[in-house]
Amino acid sequence: MIRTRALTKDFVVSRTRTVHAVRGISLDVEPGELVAVLGPNGAGKTTTLRMLTTLIQPTSGTAEVAGYDVVERPDRVRAAIGYVGQGGAGGAAQHVRDELVTQGEIYGLDRRTARARAGELLEALDLTEQADRKVESLSGGQKRRLDVAVGLVHEPSLLFLDEPSTGLDPHNRANLWEHILRMRTAAAEPRTIVLTTHYLDEADTFAERVIVVDGGQVIADDTADALKAELAGDLVTLRVPAEHVADLAAIAERAPGTRSVHVADDFGVRTVEIRTADGPGATPGLLRAADAAGLLVSRVDVARPTLDDVFLGLTGRSLRETGVDGAGPDEPADTPTATAAPTKKEVPA
Repeated sequence: MIRTRALTKDFVVSRTRTVHAVRGISLDVEPGELVAVLGPNGAGKTTTLRMLTTLIQPTSGTAEVAGYDVVERPDRVRAAIGYVGQGGAGGAAQHVRDELVTQGEIYGLDRRTARARAGELLEALDLTEQADRKVESLSGGQKRRLDVAVGLVHEPSLLFLDEPSTGLDPHNRANLWEHILRMRTAAAEPRTIVLTTHYLDEADTFAERVIVVDGGQVIADDTADALKAELAGDLVTLRVPAEHVADLAAIAERAPGTRSVHVADDFGVRTVEIRTADGPGATPGLLRAADAAGLLVSRVDVARPTLDDVFLGLTGRSLRETGVDGAGPDEPADTPTATAAPTKKEVPA
């Protein structure tokens, strides 16, 4: 469904500075996959989506979406995809049903078919009661559901969602995802979905595959469970008296499966934190070894890794600390490096 090779995007922001927003991304997305793209502010996620949806052209490299080259056949790409951007899709003064009918006609549906399709989407996305209201009168959750409806009005095989639930409260987030997943399977074949999100729990819960982007490059690509198991590991935390910390840390270093050991001081309470491939399996052995050495362990906690732990392990910093895209497109500000500008000037769209 998506195939990119060495995809790049540079922005010339001055005569002496060029922003390298995307630096050689190669990836493949198969039909029916639900893929989440994660990364901090400036990672290049939104710029990549804007290239794949033909909103901006690549500087170099190739990208095919739904079988069509994004540069040579942008019209065919746009006809095959739905795009839910970070901004609202509906005109504020438009009535909800009229907005959907108009969007359907733009995609080539006759008026009768467009009205029928609008009715289907209003029902499926729980917007029937809002059909005759103006878009500006909708709640935040209702507006985002309308955005999804607009993206699906022409029944695309591929849907791009750029931060679909940003700004929604937990109830509306859950409600939106319930509708997205229902609409995904409503088609004859599961619809391919590619989303960016700064809610790590969304990627962990819903995505079948997670792509981590940093500095305009893909740094990890696998299922959430595989990334957490391979790149983070479980966290076992043992609380001990201060005089036993060094001995317990030494035991943990020698334990099978240990990846790292860290001694922490949490408000005067000393703990030994162990990253290991299998926390539940490693804990009994650690406790037996501590008991044999006469070390007093007063508390044990075992925590499964998060996608934030994955990013921390890959880059040495936390996604939660660096923040993620949510304030708008990441060009030209999402640039990790800059060089002297080329002679041909290119201005971001």
